[in-house]
Amino acid sequence: MTISSQPHAGVWKRGPALPIARSHCPTASYGGKIYGFGGGGPSFKSQNTVIIYDPATDEWTTGCPMPSYRSGAIATTVGDRIYIIGGGFKQPDGMFRFLRTTEIYHPETDSWTTGPDMIMPHDYPAGLLLDDRIYIMGGHHPEANKTGPQTDPGFDFCERLDLSKGQWEEIAPLPTPRFALDAVILNGRIVTMGGVAFTPEGFNNFDHLESFDPRSGKWSREDFKLPWTAAGAGACQSDGQTFFIFGGYSGDGISDHAACYDAQSGTWQLLPPIPQPLAAMGVACIGRTIYLLGGWADDGRTPQDCFYSYTF
Repeated sequence: MTISSQPHAGVWKRGPALPIARSHCPTASYGGKIYGFGGGGPSFKSQNTVIIYDPATDEWTTGCPMPSYRSGAIATTVGDRIYIIGGGFKQPDGMFRFLRTTEIYHPETDSWTTGPDMIMPHDYPAGLLLDDRIYIMGGHHPEANKTGPQTDPGFDFCERLDLSKGQWEEIAPLPTPRFALDAVILNGRIVTMGGVAFTPEGFNNFDHLESFDPRSGKWSREDFKLPWTAAGAGACQSDGQTFFIFGGYSGDGISDHAACYDAQSGTWQLLPPIPQPLAAMGVACIGRTIYLLGGWADDGRTPQDCFYSYTF
């Protein structure tokens, strides 16, 4: 693995605080605005509020609430719709319920409709859109709602929604079961990275990358790694050859690390650190600006109302 000695030339800026502090908030962009959906509040209590940031006014407004309370879901923009998929919520008895449901937000009308249920429940998986299909990969094991994350072996189940048919279909499982992982697209492949799971060696954060090729339907391991072990990191990409990662749980706690990977040179380039350590934050990109929304700070349990942007 190569890390460039030249720091990336970018600038962090703190924006207006979120209306309500939250972590694990699925986040997407549409029409030049940032949308945050639900997320986890104090004591892991999930929310259903929709918050909208407009860079033109530098202000937050609210949208029509989600039909469901949920955190740890996936938000994916498809045309003029935003799909909110999976996630879960903490029940009154203290156990978590993981969801199979899909809810579709329509920004132009500030309204909701219902999409098809997944085959299996996925809480805190990786997800993205590629070639008119939404992919959902891994997450908490369905029985982790009983034992908790510290003994969660992770989930290897993967599926995708064929938007032309409105149907979910199973695909090959993750080679490494895990949750709190991220995914980007590289050369037509889906690259999953980081994450965490309980293994025979203990509770492990990962630094390796595993790729799914939709053409062959098979997984393989990439020959490069993350610059640090990361679970609950933020990730996004600006084009097909460059992607970014931010923070997450590393070997020494929640980090303020930031880096981008350039596929053409095959190198990681370090960015200026996030203004504070963060994990489980929302991430979205508009043009050459990346936005980090909420998350957990150093103690790993208190949701934040912070909002940062990085312009590169």
